[in-house]
Amino acid sequence: MDPFLVKAIQLLLSLSLLIVLHELGHFIPAKLFKTRVEKFFLFFDVKFALFKKKIGGTVYGIGWLPLGGYVKISGMIDESMDKEQMAQPAKDWEFRSKPAWQRLIIMLGGVTVNLVLGFLIYMMIVFVWGSNYVGPDEMPKGFAIAEEFKEYGFKDGDRILQVNGKDFENSIDINKHLFMRDVDNITVLHQNGEEATYGLPENIGEQMFEKGIMLPFAPIQRPVLDSVVAEEAASVAGLKKGDSIISINDQDISYWHELTPIIEENKENEIEIVYKRNGEIETAVATPNEDGKLGITFARDFDVKNKKYGFTESIKEGFDYGYWTLRDYVYQFKYVFTKKGATQLGGFGAIGGMFPNAWDWHQFWETTALISIILAFMNILPIPALDGGHVMFLLYEMVSGRKPNDKFMEIAQMIGFFILIALVLYANGNDVYRWLFE
Repeated sequence: MDPFLVKAIQLLLSLSLLIVLHELGHFIPAKLFKTRVEKFFLFFDVKFALFKKKIGGTVYGIGWLPLGGYVKISGMIDESMDKEQMAQPAKDWEFRSKPAWQRLIIMLGGVTVNLVLGFLIYMMIVFVWGSNYVGPDEMPKGFAIAEEFKEYGFKDGDRILQVNGKDFENSIDINKHLFMRDVDNITVLHQNGEEATYGLPENIGEQMFEKGIMLPFAPIQRPVLDSVVAEEAASVAGLKKGDSIISINDQDISYWHELTPIIEENKENEIEIVYKRNGEIETAVATPNEDGKLGITFARDFDVKNKKYGFTESIKEGFDYGYWTLRDYVYQFKYVFTKKGATQLGGFGAIGGMFPNAWDWHQFWETTALISIILAFMNILPIPALDGGHVMFLLYEMVSGRKPNDKFMEIAQMIGFFILIALVLYANGNDVYRWLFE
């Protein structure tokens, strides 16, 4: 099956599951508090619906516009902007007639479900598949170090032993820790057998982002292609999985990290690639894109260990995994407000790209859990039209004892809606731009 179609199916399945469960998070407490729910929709039914059926006073359906979903709760100012209903006297079964604490629970329901779901999926993943790790013994060749990090004392071939004075189990996670967590020092084992500890600046993550050094520690691997992205430079040049790079522009290549700077220096310029395929030496000409990419990944050249967990252990490990996933996402969210970060914002194309090219249940659930936690965080942001906007006004009401008037809420809802539409258009516009020009 075409990789694009595989990704699209996974994206649709994942979002459908998350949206339905999110809306159930609003639906169930609304019903418990005897609040009428007029509609429950997966996707938006602008003008018409693909399917709908009324059961017990609620219309359940599937819309044609896959930008989310919604529940329409009576007596609530939401994206439906039902001014006619709001102009009528409040009924006992309407949202606006319920105590503030009940309305708060209803509004927090969706975020709560997404957050809990993400944690539960991580617990399931750990229980079923365990966790993979690469220790210093599993990668005897060590890491290739970015030039900027050699200034701190690190050398090519270093193996990670400790971070902040504690044993570091999974060496492959070092770049993530440097970028999003507090890393004061790293203890390494040099190739000559000597151990050394090197300190790092407090703002090392910000420096990495500003300089574009997202892989300062890259595993040393042979330049054997593991995958070639369709229609990218390498694919157009005829390179295939399993090809072994020998040289680029007459410069010998023994390890893949030696290839990166050469490609970087030749962005949008033709390069000559000599490679070996089935024992035969062949030559190709390719043009790296403006980011210095050929559209290739290399075969893993180190051992990966797997640790299994019992049921009780999986709960703790899965919770820790979920906590750090949420914490890391919140930490890096600040970069969205920078010029560089804004250009990297992605929409449905970027989300779909997170799924693997071939169906893999492990990766599917891993990505679904991540998206669930992202949705929980994004939905709780204090933007009118999001759950967090409603929560913000409800908290104001509970603290001040005064409820914002309906006219103010209508205007706030409209402003929030336009902000969301603008963000969706911008993010998906970035996807289109990258698809066309990168």
